Amino acid sequence: MRVISGAARGMKLKVPRGEAVRPTADRVKEALFNILGARVIGAAVVDLFAGSGALGIEALSRGAAHCTFVENKRSHLAVIRHNLQQTGLIDRARLLGRDAASALQLLGREGEQADLIFLDPPYSSTLIPGVLQAVHRLRLLRGSGLVVVEFSRHNSSWVALYPGVRLKKYGDTLLSFIDERALDAGAAEKEGQANGPDHV
Repeated sequence: MRVISGAARGMKLKVPRGEAVRPTADRVKEALFNILGARVIGAAVVDLFAGSGALGIEALSRGAAHCTFVENKRSHLAVIRHNLQQTGLIDRARLLGRDAASALQLLGREGEQADLIFLDPPYSSTLIPGVLQAVHRLRLLRGSGLVVVEFSRHNSSWVALYPGVRLKKYGDTLLSFIDERALDAGAAEKEGQANGPDHV
């Protein structure tokens, strides 16, 4: 796996061992950053479930101002640190050895806000709705920001909570682009369900 473009273009990235890590395919990563375009330049980025750090590192290589990498496995954090050192991008990075929920709570307490939040959990994960709700509740996304979720078409039922979300499909992989308006709509939808007749 390599950095596709920018200051660290062509540099190889190390990938943690084991089936728990599923690096974003190069064609999906390239498509993602082509869609984001100049939005990456100068951005504050959060890379949740970072794995190898490939998405955050690609953003830094393309001119993002800073990236916070969130990964709760110590061995994976060591790989991210190695990749950042190899690419010369570590000075613009912060590594948090926490699960996504506690990391978001910490960033909320610190008053941090991001322009881009990458959310790439294991494809079988059920955590996506809860993470999106936390991002909304803690106001972690700037007004013009985006949450980008990579997920499997077999684990896409949560999308119904976010009407109007932009979706791109690449085989079994989907990317969703969720802005502040969609986060608000998703929160309202969730609240409506909780207040419905089945939840009285």
